[in-house]
Amino acid sequence: MNKYRTHTINELSNKMIDEHVVVSGWVENIRDHGGVLFLDLRDEFDVLQAVSNDDDMFKGLAKESVVRLEGNIRKRSEDTINEKLNTGDIELVVDSLEVLGESLHELPFSIKQSKSTKEDVRLKYRYLDLRNDEVKNNILLRSEILHFIRNKMYDLGFTEVQTPILTASSPEGARDFVVPSRLFKGRFYALPQAPQIYKELLMVGGISKYFQVAPCFRDEDARKDRTLEFYQLDLEMCFPEEEDILKVGEEIFYSTFTKFSNKEVSSVPFRRIAYRDAMNDYGTDKPDLRNPLIIKDASEVLKHTTFKPFANSTIKVIVVDNIGDKPNSWFNEVVDFATSIGMPGIGYITLMEDGTFKGPIDKFLSTEERDNLIKEFNMKTGSVMFFIANKNLKQAQKFAGQIRTELGEKLGLIDNNKLELCIIKDFPMFEYDEKEKKYEFCHNPFSLPHGGMKDYEEKEIDDILAYQFDFVCNGNEMASGAIRNHDIKSLIKGFEIVGYTKEEVEKRFTSLMTAFKYGCPPHGGMAPGIDRMIMLIKDEPNLREVQAFPTSSSGQDFMMGSPSYLTDKQLEELGIEIKKEEE
Repeated sequence: MNKYRTHTINELSNKMIDEHVVVSGWVENIRDHGGVLFLDLRDEFDVLQAVSNDDDMFKGLAKESVVRLEGNIRKRSEDTINEKLNTGDIELVVDSLEVLGESLHELPFSIKQSKSTKEDVRLKYRYLDLRNDEVKNNILLRSEILHFIRNKMYDLGFTEVQTPILTASSPEGARDFVVPSRLFKGRFYALPQAPQIYKELLMVGGISKYFQVAPCFRDEDARKDRTLEFYQLDLEMCFPEEEDILKVGEEIFYSTFTKFSNKEVSSVPFRRIAYRDAMNDYGTDKPDLRNPLIIKDASEVLKHTTFKPFANSTIKVIVVDNIGDKPNSWFNEVVDFATSIGMPGIGYITLMEDGTFKGPIDKFLSTEERDNLIKEFNMKTGSVMFFIANKNLKQAQKFAGQIRTELGEKLGLIDNNKLELCIIKDFPMFEYDEKEKKYEFCHNPFSLPHGGMKDYEEKEIDDILAYQFDFVCNGNEMASGAIRNHDIKSLIKGFEIVGYTKEEVEKRFTSLMTAFKYGCPPHGGMAPGIDRMIMLIKDEPNLREVQAFPTSSSGQDFMMGSPSYLTDKQLEELGIEIKKEEE
């Protein structure tokens, strides 16, 4: 028999009255009710009230100490039943107590209130934070979800394969975390941003359907939906059409969300939206479809406008019905938001009952323009049209998307009880970087262009589309995937467009380029974000709430003290000299 416990607390019930048990756990609270001492014992499953008539039994015990209790279960009297506890109708009469692990320090925060504590303090004492049921349950749910997803992948015929953590640096977009080699001084390993090359090599190796729950590392500024280390369900398939991969993704997201969330989930098949339509209609490639507002283009209607801020610009409009009676202060808040995101302001007009417009830019519109705006955009009495204009198309789209989101939230149009999923597809293969004055890959450099890669004239580059797609939910990118380009010559041409020579490509991707010469099957895959799925299921504000030991928003681990300094001896072994900052 286990000397530490015969039962976990969740196993105890009123069917065990007068039964002798041993339980162990943490001291949550001690209460003195006039000579009768009560101790609330918490283990990883539940809470139990223990009672003693011995004044010295619980004497000197500190909260959060680990104890072993032995005694008999008895039924509580009717007037002392605690319906808030699963064990609220029983209690343990203690006849023996042993301290297994004494809590020697004052707690830095209340366990029950830990989520309201400053994040840096919570993460420094994460092991205490995890004792909070709300925090701990996120980690337990994570385990359940991973178990479910793994079984799902096996059921779908996929093979689980682990790929290396120490690998080579590659130009995939974000900065690599690098690890110096002791044996090969001056050379470095890199932590994988994703197992991209390895999973393609598995396809060459004949593993027709691969998956793993893969850690990914990116040295970039933390944000609410990304940390320095995150996890994705990485998968790849041989001989797929794009739709084959999309159906696997739909099965993963729909089955996981419907099992673990109480929210209404989009029905399958998820809506497919072309990238350019998403940018035009929603101003983003991560649209929140819970928001019913649609962005329209008024550039043609107002192409002869005399209003200088609109001249020679892309003009986007958002029409919102039945808000014409909002006070001026409400519209002023919208204007303030517009200026906060970098717009000079925002114009708007309200359609009045007599068919005229009211608003700060009405005086700049001709009668013909007013009539065309009403007709083209189906304005009704009380409708308000907001104008977003910029000489740069992408900037106009971006601003319009931000205004759309602000209006949706401000008007309470977003249903928080829904998980609205869609698939954004047909991404541009390349995008022009105005700052660097060169083309970059829009998404994954290994994606297959529509029609394959060939010799393009420069004017055609912007029109090259890729078999590249994202799964999006409630405005969050949940997964990215593609049909891969498995033709060496075609791959090299793509990299040449963004500035790499054939020699550079073959050097940076030696393993891939060499492997493809031995017969590479058509293949493709995707990578759903595990952390983001759990984040949405639990309605948490950021990924750090669903990871066991995350770094802080600044990228530091206050509990372990990383990043840390190396000793001079370690640096010498690695052949590294630290450059001192100039004072």
